[in-house]
Amino acid sequence: MNIWSKVVNSSEKKVLLSNFLALGIVQGLNFLLPLLVIPYLLYVLGVEIFGLLAMATAFSTYFMILSDYGFNVTATREISVYRDSSEKLNEIFSAVLFIKIILMLIGFSILLLALALFDTLGSESLIYILTFGMVVGQVLFPIWFFQGMEKMGYIAILNIVAKLFFLVAILLFVKEKEDAYLVPLFNSLGFILVGIVSLFYIYKHFNIRFVWQPYSVLKRYFLMGWHIFLSHMAVLFYTSSNIFILGLFTNHLVVGYYAIADKVISALVSLGDILNQVFFPYLSKKWEENRQEYYQLFYKILKSIVLGMGVVTLIVVWISSDIVHLLSNKEIEITTELLQIMSLSIILFPLGGLFSQSFVTQKHTVYVSKSTFWTLLVNVLFVGLLVPLYGVYGLAIAVVLVQVFHFYLNYLYFIRLKRRLACVE
Repeated sequence: MNIWSKVVNSSEKKVLLSNFLALGIVQGLNFLLPLLVIPYLLYVLGVEIFGLLAMATAFSTYFMILSDYGFNVTATREISVYRDSSEKLNEIFSAVLFIKIILMLIGFSILLLALALFDTLGSESLIYILTFGMVVGQVLFPIWFFQGMEKMGYIAILNIVAKLFFLVAILLFVKEKEDAYLVPLFNSLGFILVGIVSLFYIYKHFNIRFVWQPYSVLKRYFLMGWHIFLSHMAVLFYTSSNIFILGLFTNHLVVGYYAIADKVISALVSLGDILNQVFFPYLSKKWEENRQEYYQLFYKILKSIVLGMGVVTLIVVWISSDIVHLLSNKEIEITTELLQIMSLSIILFPLGGLFSQSFVTQKHTVYVSKSTFWTLLVNVLFVGLLVPLYGVYGLAIAVVLVQVFHFYLNYLYFIRLKRRLACVE
């Protein structure tokens, strides 16, 4: 009898398999969409405008992290634990949604201020404002609720609707460079449409109602997500923000070359996140029931991610030039080399999420903050040293080195916590 059979019964297997297939469809779509859209956008808009859109998306990611505030982890866990209490579900849903809306409004105010203060941003203000619609859609789409309820199928269906809407709209209406503003517009509309539909669905099928919560309740949920928020914001500084910083010190053309490789890596990394998203609610319950089985399952997932993403990495290195040619319809040596360098991080990115979720499950979110804080400092060091020396190649090398350090630090914290809890027991 293998580990899976020991720790997961037949009914649980069915739920996990269903969620895995649902998220597999979503991530598969996330993988295929760039292969369909990027070549078209590069052909119609050119690499430079593509770089501008990448910068706007990277900037909006700050506000997505702000409005999410770690609730994709903490709220998911709360929902999974209290899924059988309608009163508690209403409280969690209402408090989290209200806080996210307030944070979104704060983010939009910051965006307007930045557009007014910086000419490099203000000259393309329409692109940045339309891209912010992604933040609105993310706030309205409570993925954390569906994950906590282990109803991933709904996420799959709604994501497919949004992706197809974006794809069809781009192919029908974006015909020349002057249509660049339509790209963030359609992307945002897809997010917002799905968000509205999901809220209506939750209202009808889960009997969830928005109820005004007292300040004490809002404060409790706000503080609950603090360490995760700090972690996600720090992660942003050594992932998406690198594109934004690169654009400030180079130009949109260089950003475009880098963004093509980054889009491919992001799509592939999302495949490794499937296991994290599927097993997180289940692992949260397993931790409360049986610590030994929890660790067995955790190591099994860890090995599966390393093995699976290791194979993906080897394939990407082997066919990197073909991937770039497929996306851009031409040979771009810089992008090919960047993709080969950055492909080494494909294994490591999903492991960071796995360890973060583990620290949340074990109710030691301080380790999430610690690991990301030190990783942020290391990122500043590597980027500061390597980019001036090697330019965009230095940034690609820094991304890989930072992920190696992040994994090593997370693993040390995980072992330390495991030993401490073993002594307490």
